[in-house]
Amino acid sequence: MKDPRIEKLANILIHYSVRLQKGEKVLIENFGLQRELVIALVKEAYKAGGYPFVSLKDHQIDRALLLGAEEEQFEMMASFEANIMAEMDAYIGLRSGDNINEFADIPDHKMKIHGKTIGQKVHRDIRVPKTKWVVLRYPNASMAQLAKMSTEAFEDFYFDVCTLDYGKMDKAMDALVQLMNKTDKVRITGLGTDLTFSIKDIPAIKCSGQMNIPDGEVYTAPVKNSVNGTITFNTASPYQGFTFENVQLTFKDGKIIDAKANDTERINKILDTDEGARYIGEFAIGVNPYIQHPMQDILFDEKIDGSFHFTPGQCYDDAYNGNHSNIHWDMVMIQRPEYGGGELYFDDVLIRKDGCFVISELEQLNPENLK
Repeated sequence: MKDPRIEKLANILIHYSVRLQKGEKVLIENFGLQRELVIALVKEAYKAGGYPFVSLKDHQIDRALLLGAEEEQFEMMASFEANIMAEMDAYIGLRSGDNINEFADIPDHKMKIHGKTIGQKVHRDIRVPKTKWVVLRYPNASMAQLAKMSTEAFEDFYFDVCTLDYGKMDKAMDALVQLMNKTDKVRITGLGTDLTFSIKDIPAIKCSGQMNIPDGEVYTAPVKNSVNGTITFNTASPYQGFTFENVQLTFKDGKIIDAKANDTERINKILDTDEGARYIGEFAIGVNPYIQHPMQDILFDEKIDGSFHFTPGQCYDDAYNGNHSNIHWDMVMIQRPEYGGGELYFDDVLIRKDGCFVISELEQLNPENLK
Protein backbone atom coordinates (compact mmCIF):
# COMPACT_ATOMS: atom_id res chain seq x y z
CA MET A 1 0.00 0.00 0.00
CA LYS A 2 1.32 3.44 -0.91
CA ASP A 3 2.00 5.82 1.95
CA PRO A 4 -0.12 8.93 1.22
CA ARG A 5 2.38 11.05 3.15
CA ILE A 6 4.93 10.47 0.36
CA GLU A 7 2.58 11.94 -2.23
CA LYS A 8 1.86 14.90 0.09
CA LEU A 9 5.60 15.53 0.49
CA ALA A 10 6.16 15.30 -3.29
CA ASN A 11 3.38 17.84 -3.81
CA ILE A 12 5.00 20.27 -1.34
CA LEU A 13 8.43 19.88 -2.95
CA ILE A 14 7.23 20.42 -6.54
CA HIS A 15 4.58 23.09 -6.01
CA TYR A 16 5.78 24.97 -2.89
CA SER A 17 9.52 24.44 -2.53
CA VAL A 18 10.71 24.74 -6.16
CA ARG A 19 7.46 26.16 -7.57
CA LEU A 20 7.88 24.18 -10.79
CA GLN A 21 6.16 25.79 -13.76
CA LYS A 22 5.07 24.42 -17.12
CA GLY A 23 8.05 23.82 -19.39
CA GLU A 24 10.66 24.00 -16.62
CA LYS A 25 13.30 21.31 -16.12
CA VAL A 26 13.96 19.83 -12.69
CA LEU A 27 16.91 17.63 -11.72
CA ILE A 28 16.00 15.09 -9.03
CA GLU A 29 19.29 13.90 -7.56
CA ASN A 30 18.96 10.91 -5.25
CA PHE A 31 21.78 9.73 -2.98
CA GLY A 32 20.58 6.29 -1.92
CA LEU A 33 17.79 4.66 -3.87
CA GLN A 34 14.43 5.90 -2.54
CA ARG A 35 12.14 4.72 -5.31
CA GLU A 36 8.81 5.72 -3.78
CA LEU A 37 9.60 9.41 -3.37
CA VAL A 38 11.57 9.69 -6.63
CA ILE A 39 8.65 8.17 -8.55
CA ALA A 40 6.18 10.45 -6.76
CA LEU A 41 8.34 13.48 -7.63
CA VAL A 42 8.55 12.45 -11.29
CA LYS A 43 4.77 12.07 -11.49
CA GLU A 44 4.15 15.37 -9.71
CA ALA A 45 6.61 17.16 -12.02
CA TYR A 46 4.73 15.87 -15.05
CA LYS A 47 1.43 17.04 -13.50
CA ALA A 48 2.94 20.53 -13.22
CA GLY A 49 3.88 20.44 -16.90
CA GLY A 50 7.58 20.18 -16.13
CA TYR A 51 10.36 17.95 -17.39
CA PRO A 52 11.91 15.74 -14.68
CA PHE A 53 15.48 14.43 -14.94
CA VAL A 54 16.81 11.88 -12.46
CA SER A 55 20.37 11.22 -11.25
CA LEU A 56 20.90 8.25 -8.92
CA LYS A 57 23.99 8.26 -6.71
CA ASP A 58 25.44 6.17 -3.90
CA HIS A 59 27.84 7.24 -1.14
CA GLN A 60 29.88 4.00 -1.29
CA ILE A 61 30.37 4.45 -5.03
CA ASP A 62 31.29 8.10 -4.50
CA ARG A 63 33.85 7.02 -1.89
CA ALA A 64 35.51 4.71 -4.41
CA LEU A 65 35.60 7.53 -6.99
CA LEU A 66 37.02 10.01 -4.50
CA LEU A 67 39.75 7.63 -3.32
CA GLY A 68 40.99 6.97 -6.84
CA ALA A 69 40.48 10.25 -8.65
CA GLU A 70 43.19 12.86 -9.19
CA GLU A 71 42.61 16.57 -9.68
CA GLU A 72 42.31 16.25 -13.47
CA GLN A 73 39.38 13.85 -13.09
CA PHE A 74 37.75 16.03 -10.41
CA GLU A 75 37.83 18.87 -12.94
CA MET A 76 36.26 16.65 -15.61
CA MET A 77 33.56 15.45 -13.22
CA ALA A 78 32.82 19.04 -12.24
CA SER A 79 32.56 20.05 -15.90
CA PHE A 80 30.23 17.11 -16.61
CA GLU A 81 27.90 17.90 -13.73
CA ALA A 82 28.05 21.67 -14.27
CA ASN A 83 26.87 21.26 -17.86
CA ILE A 84 23.82 19.37 -16.63
CA MET A 85 23.08 21.76 -13.76
CA ALA A 86 23.30 24.76 -16.08
CA GLU A 87 20.41 23.35 -18.11
CA MET A 88 18.09 23.08 -15.08
CA ASP A 89 15.49 25.49 -13.75
CA ALA A 90 15.04 23.60 -10.48
CA TYR A 91 16.87 21.07 -8.34
CA ILE A 92 15.66 18.60 -5.70
CA GLY A 93 18.46 16.91 -3.75
CA LEU A 94 17.18 13.79 -1.99
CA ARG A 95 19.91 12.53 0.31
CA SER A 96 20.06 9.47 2.51
CA GLY A 97 22.61 6.86 3.45
CA ASP A 98 23.36 4.02 5.81
CA ASN A 99 26.59 5.44 7.25
CA ILE A 100 27.25 9.11 8.06
CA ASN A 101 30.99 8.27 8.32
CA GLU A 102 31.29 6.84 4.79
CA PHE A 103 33.91 9.46 3.84
CA ALA A 104 35.89 9.22 7.10
CA ASP A 105 38.98 7.68 5.49
CA ILE A 106 39.15 9.89 2.40
CA PRO A 107 42.40 11.93 2.58
CA ASP A 108 42.04 15.63 3.39
CA HIS A 109 43.57 16.76 0.11
CA LYS A 110 40.98 14.76 -1.86
CA MET A 111 38.12 16.42 0.05
CA LYS A 112 39.66 19.85 -0.57
CA ILE A 113 39.93 19.16 -4.31
CA HIS A 114 36.32 17.92 -4.34
CA GLY A 115 35.21 21.10 -2.59
CA LYS A 116 36.91 23.49 -5.00
CA THR A 117 35.78 21.59 -8.12
CA ILE A 118 32.36 19.90 -7.81
CA GLY A 119 31.36 21.77 -4.66
CA GLN A 120 32.26 25.16 -6.10
CA LYS A 121 31.65 24.85 -9.83
CA VAL A 122 28.42 22.82 -9.67
CA HIS A 123 26.69 23.81 -6.46
CA ARG A 124 27.98 27.19 -5.27
CA ASP A 125 28.42 28.71 -8.75
CA ILE A 126 25.32 27.29 -10.48
CA ARG A 127 22.83 25.39 -8.34
CA VAL A 128 22.55 27.79 -5.38
CA PRO A 129 22.38 31.13 -7.25
CA LYS A 130 20.75 30.04 -10.53
CA THR A 131 18.12 27.37 -9.79
CA LYS A 132 15.10 27.02 -7.57
CA TRP A 133 16.43 24.36 -5.23
CA VAL A 134 15.52 22.30 -2.20
CA VAL A 135 17.52 19.65 -0.33
CA LEU A 136 16.12 17.00 2.00
CA ARG A 137 16.81 13.68 3.65
CA TYR A 138 14.66 10.56 3.48
CA PRO A 139 13.99 8.43 6.58
CA ASN A 140 15.75 5.12 7.08
CA ALA A 141 16.91 2.91 9.94
CA SER A 142 20.29 4.65 10.16
CA MET A 143 18.67 8.05 10.69
CA ALA A 144 16.30 6.56 13.27
CA GLN A 145 19.27 5.13 15.15
CA LEU A 146 21.03 8.52 15.21
CA ALA A 147 17.81 10.08 16.52
CA LYS A 148 17.57 7.32 19.17
CA MET A 149 14.13 6.32 17.92
CA SER A 150 12.47 3.26 16.47
CA THR A 151 12.24 3.23 12.68
CA GLU A 152 8.45 3.58 12.71
CA ALA A 153 8.46 6.38 15.27
CA PHE A 154 11.12 8.21 13.29
CA GLU A 155 9.10 7.96 10.09
CA ASP A 156 6.11 9.53 11.88
CA PHE A 157 8.37 12.28 13.23
CA TYR A 158 9.89 12.84 9.78
CA PHE A 159 6.58 13.39 8.03
CA ASP A 160 5.32 15.68 10.82
CA VAL A 161 8.45 17.79 10.41
CA CYS A 162 8.52 17.81 6.63
CA THR A 163 4.83 18.42 5.92
CA LEU A 164 3.97 21.07 8.51
CA ASP A 165 2.28 24.32 7.44
CA TYR A 166 5.30 26.12 5.99
CA GLY A 167 3.12 28.93 4.70
CA LYS A 168 2.12 29.75 8.29
CA MET A 169 5.77 29.61 9.37
CA ASP A 170 6.74 31.89 6.51
CA LYS A 171 4.38 34.64 7.69
CA ALA A 172 5.45 34.23 11.33
CA MET A 173 9.08 34.81 10.34
CA ASP A 174 8.45 38.29 8.94
CA ALA A 175 8.75 40.02 12.33
CA LEU A 176 12.11 38.34 13.05
CA VAL A 177 13.42 39.31 9.62
CA GLN A 178 12.38 42.94 10.21
CA LEU A 179 14.02 43.00 13.64
CA MET A 180 17.28 41.46 12.40
CA ASN A 181 17.42 43.95 9.55
CA LYS A 182 17.31 46.79 12.11
CA THR A 183 19.87 45.22 14.46
CA ASP A 184 23.52 46.11 14.80
CA LYS A 185 24.98 44.30 17.82
CA VAL A 186 24.25 40.67 18.71
CA ARG A 187 25.33 39.11 21.98
CA ILE A 188 25.00 35.41 22.82
CA THR A 189 25.58 34.00 26.29
CA GLY A 190 25.38 30.49 27.73
CA LEU A 191 27.50 27.70 29.13
CA GLY A 192 31.07 28.35 27.99
CA THR A 193 29.77 31.07 25.67
CA ASP A 194 30.00 34.84 25.58
CA LEU A 195 30.06 36.07 22.01
CA THR A 196 29.46 39.44 20.36
CA PHE A 197 29.27 40.50 16.72
CA SER A 198 27.48 42.89 14.37
CA ILE A 199 24.92 42.04 11.68
CA LYS A 200 24.45 45.66 10.59
CA ASP A 201 23.36 46.10 6.96
CA ILE A 202 23.53 42.37 6.15
CA PRO A 203 20.11 41.07 5.02
CA ALA A 204 18.15 38.52 7.06
CA ILE A 205 16.71 35.68 4.96
CA LYS A 206 13.82 33.47 6.03
CA CYS A 207 13.88 29.77 5.25
CA SER A 208 10.41 28.30 5.33
CA GLY A 209 10.43 25.19 3.16
CA GLN A 210 11.72 26.62 -0.11
CA MET A 211 15.38 25.56 0.13
CA ASN A 212 15.46 22.83 2.77
CA ILE A 213 12.93 20.29 3.95
CA PRO A 214 12.64 20.19 6.91
CA ASP A 215 13.03 23.92 7.33
CA GLY A 216 12.69 26.60 9.96
CA GLU A 217 15.49 29.14 10.25
CA VAL A 218 16.22 32.80 9.60
CA TYR A 219 19.81 33.47 8.61
CA THR A 220 22.13 36.37 8.07
CA ALA A 221 25.90 36.76 8.52
CA PRO A 222 28.09 38.68 10.94
CA VAL A 223 30.15 41.61 9.72
CA LYS A 224 33.31 39.68 8.88
CA ASN A 225 35.73 41.25 11.36
CA SER A 226 33.22 41.90 14.16
CA VAL A 227 33.14 38.54 15.97
CA ASN A 228 34.79 38.45 19.41
CA GLY A 229 34.59 36.06 22.33
CA THR A 230 34.12 32.34 22.83
CA ILE A 231 31.39 29.87 21.90
CA THR A 232 31.02 26.29 23.14
CA PHE A 233 28.70 24.12 21.03
CA ASN A 234 26.56 21.51 22.78
CA THR A 235 25.62 19.31 19.83
CA ALA A 236 27.73 16.80 17.91
CA SER A 237 28.78 18.07 14.47
CA PRO A 238 29.51 15.55 11.69
CA TYR A 239 31.76 17.01 8.99
CA GLN A 240 33.82 15.36 6.26
CA GLY A 241 33.10 11.89 7.62
CA PHE A 242 34.00 12.55 11.27
CA THR A 243 31.73 13.49 14.19
CA PHE A 244 33.14 16.39 16.21
CA GLU A 245 32.04 16.89 19.81
CA ASN A 246 32.70 19.52 22.50
CA VAL A 247 33.69 22.10 19.88
CA GLN A 248 34.88 25.40 21.36
CA LEU A 249 35.90 28.35 19.19
CA THR A 250 37.53 31.59 20.32
CA PHE A 251 37.43 34.68 18.08
CA LYS A 252 39.35 37.89 17.82
CA ASP A 253 38.29 40.52 15.29
CA GLY A 254 36.34 37.92 13.33
CA LYS A 255 39.00 35.21 13.12
CA ILE A 256 39.01 31.88 14.93
CA ILE A 257 42.25 32.09 16.89
CA ASP A 258 41.70 28.94 18.95
CA ALA A 259 39.69 25.79 18.18
CA LYS A 260 39.26 22.75 20.39
CA ALA A 261 37.24 19.56 20.04
CA ASN A 262 37.40 15.82 20.65
CA ASP A 263 39.98 15.83 17.84
CA THR A 264 41.65 19.23 18.07
CA GLU A 265 44.24 18.46 15.39
CA ARG A 266 41.58 17.40 12.92
CA ILE A 267 39.34 20.41 13.44
CA ASN A 268 42.26 22.78 12.96
CA LYS A 269 43.22 21.08 9.71
CA ILE A 270 39.71 21.78 8.38
CA LEU A 271 39.85 25.37 9.60
CA ASP A 272 43.17 25.75 7.78
CA THR A 273 41.60 24.75 4.45
CA ASP A 274 41.86 28.36 3.31
CA GLU A 275 41.85 31.87 4.78
CA GLY A 276 38.06 32.14 4.87
CA ALA A 277 37.61 28.93 6.85
CA ARG A 278 38.53 30.73 10.08
CA TYR A 279 35.90 33.44 9.56
CA ILE A 280 32.13 33.13 9.89
CA GLY A 281 29.83 33.02 6.88
CA GLU A 282 26.42 32.54 8.52
CA PHE A 283 24.47 33.19 11.72
CA ALA A 284 21.01 31.62 11.85
CA ILE A 285 18.20 31.12 14.36
CA GLY A 286 16.31 27.78 14.38
CA VAL A 287 12.55 27.63 15.02
CA ASN A 288 11.12 24.30 13.81
CA PRO A 289 8.64 23.26 16.55
CA TYR A 290 8.87 19.53 15.84
CA ILE A 291 12.67 19.25 15.95
CA GLN A 292 13.66 19.20 19.61
CA HIS A 293 16.86 17.15 19.81
CA PRO A 294 20.00 16.67 17.68
CA MET A 295 20.39 13.63 15.48
CA GLN A 296 23.76 14.33 13.81
CA ASP A 297 22.11 15.39 10.57
CA ILE A 298 22.60 19.08 9.90
CA LEU A 299 19.48 19.45 7.75
CA PHE A 300 17.52 18.65 10.92
CA ASP A 301 19.85 19.90 13.64
CA GLU A 302 20.22 23.45 12.28
CA LYS A 303 16.44 23.93 12.57
CA ILE A 304 16.10 22.75 16.19
CA ASP A 305 13.61 24.75 18.24
CA GLY A 306 15.48 27.13 20.54
CA SER A 307 18.80 26.78 18.70
CA PHE A 308 21.09 28.87 16.56
CA HIS A 309 23.97 27.91 14.31
CA PHE A 310 27.23 29.68 13.61
CA THR A 311 29.06 28.74 10.45
CA PRO A 312 32.78 28.88 9.68
CA GLY A 313 33.38 29.37 5.98
CA GLN A 314 31.53 30.52 2.89
CA CYS A 315 28.77 33.11 3.18
CA TYR A 316 25.63 33.16 1.06
CA ASP A 317 25.25 35.66 -1.77
CA ASP A 318 21.95 36.97 -0.36
CA ALA A 319 23.48 37.56 3.09
CA TYR A 320 26.89 38.58 1.85
CA ASN A 321 29.66 39.55 4.26
CA GLY A 322 32.62 39.12 1.90
CA ASN A 323 33.85 35.80 3.28
CA HIS A 324 34.86 33.12 0.80
CA SER A 325 35.91 29.56 1.54
CA ASN A 326 35.67 26.01 0.24
CA ILE A 327 33.99 24.99 3.49
CA HIS A 328 30.60 25.87 4.99
CA TRP A 329 30.27 24.16 8.36
CA ASP A 330 27.07 24.71 10.33
CA MET A 331 27.71 24.23 14.07
CA VAL A 332 24.67 24.15 16.36
CA MET A 333 24.06 25.39 19.90
CA ILE A 334 20.75 24.66 21.64
CA GLN A 335 19.69 27.17 24.31
CA ARG A 336 16.66 25.45 25.83
CA PRO A 337 16.90 24.74 29.61
CA GLU A 338 17.59 21.02 29.25
CA TYR A 339 20.70 21.91 27.21
CA GLY A 340 22.00 24.48 29.67
CA GLY A 341 19.96 27.51 28.64
CA GLY A 342 21.28 30.77 27.28
CA GLU A 343 20.41 34.26 26.17
CA LEU A 344 20.22 36.06 22.83
CA TYR A 345 20.40 39.88 22.79
CA PHE A 346 19.82 42.29 19.89
CA ASP A 347 21.26 45.76 20.59
CA ASP A 348 21.34 44.96 24.33
CA VAL A 349 17.66 43.91 24.41
CA LEU A 350 16.94 40.31 25.47
CA ILE A 351 14.88 38.74 22.67
CA ARG A 352 15.19 35.04 23.51
CA LYS A 353 15.91 33.34 26.83
CA ASP A 354 16.42 29.60 27.25
CA GLY A 355 15.26 29.05 23.67
CA CYS A 356 11.97 30.95 24.06
CA PHE A 357 11.25 34.31 22.42
CA VAL A 358 10.36 36.83 25.13
CA ILE A 359 9.28 39.91 23.16
CA SER A 360 5.68 40.09 21.96
CA GLU A 361 6.33 40.51 18.23
CA LEU A 362 8.32 37.25 18.12
CA GLU A 363 6.10 35.04 20.32
CA GLN A 364 4.38 33.70 17.20
CA LEU A 365 7.64 31.81 16.49
CA ASN A 366 7.50 29.86 19.76
CA PRO A 367 6.62 26.19 19.20
CA GLU A 368 3.09 26.27 20.61
CA ASN A 369 2.18 28.84 17.96
CA LEU A 370 3.75 27.10 14.96
CA LYS A 371 2.42 23.56 15.32
